[in-house]
Amino acid sequence: MTKLLWQLWLVFIKPVWMRWSNALAQQAKLGLALFLAVSSGTALADTAYITCQNGNELSRIDLTEMQETARWPLPGKPAGVAVGTNNNLFTVSADSKTVRRLSMKTGETLSQIILDGGPIGIAADAQRGRLFVSDWYNARLWVLGTTTLEIQAELPTGTSPAGIAISDDGRFVASADKDADQVSVFDAETLHLLHRIAVGIRPFGLRFAPNGLLFVGNVGSNDISLLDAESGKILATVPVGERPYGIAFANNRAFVTNQYANTLTVISLDTLELEATIDVGEYPEGIDVTAEGDVLVIANWFDNTVSFVDPDTLSVIRTLETCDGPRAFGRFLGGGRQ
Repeated sequence: MTKLLWQLWLVFIKPVWMRWSNALAQQAKLGLALFLAVSSGTALADTAYITCQNGNELSRIDLTEMQETARWPLPGKPAGVAVGTNNNLFTVSADSKTVRRLSMKTGETLSQIILDGGPIGIAADAQRGRLFVSDWYNARLWVLGTTTLEIQAELPTGTSPAGIAISDDGRFVASADKDADQVSVFDAETLHLLHRIAVGIRPFGLRFAPNGLLFVGNVGSNDISLLDAESGKILATVPVGERPYGIAFANNRAFVTNQYANTLTVISLDTLELEATIDVGEYPEGIDVTAEGDVLVIANWFDNTVSFVDPDTLSVIRTLETCDGPRAFGRFLGGGRQ
């Protein structure tokens, strides 16, 4: 009898018991990891950092709760913003010509520099510890170090450069040269100029799509220019709403903010055809998407709100009031509940 029970234990009962105990151990590990993550402030959710030009403030928004968690003073009419690594946030205040490195946790200024010109757009190259800042008045990009913000180089562009984009693979840096009706493309490693590409009228915002192609919003011709940064060729021109400004990508779609139309234009990345038009707040400008691609965040300058859009259902899921004149010109979403 004892031998039979032992065989039953080995063949039937022990495997079940082992699976059950292992499952409990995994659950315990997961619970401990979650507890440690919460207690230590590890990234559990995305956070939005909204520059408010009129109010001279920066709004921090927890995107899990879709609630503002802090509002910090930020003088000099801030507009440009770029989320960096290691708890760093970078902003451009055009009126005071000041670029700042801020703490994402406290809003404290960690370093700053006043640039002699017209700084407006900003992008962070995390791979190389560089910042690119556009100079509206002097047709150039400044290249800054990300710690002390010292000037490392200057890159020539067309007249009135505004938006800056860095490709996801880190190969290219591009600027939208508004009054030259062109885009300048540089090698991000060597900083050599690769192309000057004629686009639509008065390009302002631009961003690289997940497929590596560059989308450029032309505020004067109400369309998007689609570029191949490697060859320097225009691949397509797509009509959108009135005065396109910012561009983001989710669910194999491009989403474009249309300032004068108070809408988002939704474009299929496969066919480049219009899929939908979504009503948002008044004068939408900056747009960004969470790391998971499940929520789009739009800053509505004239009505002081932020719209949250579901890229699957193509609907506004919430509208949140924020500080005066939200612009969020750049990449303004970072990981981590602060």
